[in-house]
Amino acid sequence: MSDTKYRVAIIGCGRMGQHYAEAYTTYPDTEIISIADANTERRVVLGARFGVDALYADVEALLHGTVPDIAVVVTPTQYMKDVVIACAEAGVKGISTEKPIAARLQDADAMVDACTERGVVFAGGNLQRAMNEVQEAASRLHNGEFGDIKGASVHGFGGEISGGGCQHISVLRLFTNAEVEEIVAWGTPPEALIAETDEGLIINGHFRLTNGLECSVFGAPTPCRGVDVWTDECLVRWDWNPPEIFKGYDPHGNRIRFDPNYSPYPWHEFSYLTGSIRSFLAAVDGNGHPWITGADLRQALEVAIAAKLSATRNSAPVKLPLEDRSLTLYPRPYRWLGGDATGSPQSLEEAKS
Repeated sequence: MSDTKYRVAIIGCGRMGQHYAEAYTTYPDTEIISIADANTERRVVLGARFGVDALYADVEALLHGTVPDIAVVVTPTQYMKDVVIACAEAGVKGISTEKPIAARLQDADAMVDACTERGVVFAGGNLQRAMNEVQEAASRLHNGEFGDIKGASVHGFGGEISGGGCQHISVLRLFTNAEVEEIVAWGTPPEALIAETDEGLIINGHFRLTNGLECSVFGAPTPCRGVDVWTDECLVRWDWNPPEIFKGYDPHGNRIRFDPNYSPYPWHEFSYLTGSIRSFLAAVDGNGHPWITGADLRQALEVAIAAKLSATRNSAPVKLPLEDRSLTLYPRPYRWLGGDATGSPQSLEEAKS
């Protein structure tokens, strides 16, 4: 942990933003100096709750006040591009954002490029890829402890392939240390295929990865709901918990569960958000990279867009990276517009606690 005490701004302080605020008020090397939220009454309540006096209605006013070291962007998706770029241009050292990063691929590109050009650390958010056990399982896969990877599969790639499916794609890319380079997919129900959003869309298909692996994709959960990667002797299974490891076979040919004996992690207060934040702060301090980055979220969005595109083209193969960066896939309205705009506002009583 750095001796530096980073000055943090929370931009978008709804339910998830408050979860971040709780974390950043807990850690000894961070201090929330400002909050931006469009809801006036909630803004005042949260200022009192987190002990913050600098309260703003929007990012422009916040940056005009004091530029923070860290900007935590937890707005609805439709606002993320403008907020991230404004923070990068203002000289913020590190920016994190939530999922999905955008609806339009070129908007995600613009955020990644704005941060890269200015040397800003650009982190992703509350994804299980940032769980320390997921990171350790991936490291052990990469160093050959379990042998050469022979195959992979994704389970439960449906419902929200951008807003929720980014979890699967991010873990798949991490475990295999590869990118998706071609997709053949089909989807149901028919009405979801013609909709602008990914709500209710179930995708089945095949991903071809840059390292030559073929990955089967199942839209509905099978006996698991996450990502499997296997070698000749081992199966590594992420199923929304610390990965299970199966090594070897019993006399009946069944896989034997192996105790991975994961290393202890010094931070644990906020589940996998902890790994996201602590690796982000370490990267800002010059030590390594965030365990989930803005670029990771961009890649997950691109895979989701390509999967739907293939499904709408009668399972025609779609190669990545996509040439048409204007392609768009909107998340469900709650993610895109936020709870205040979609009939799920947070009560002031809830915001106080």
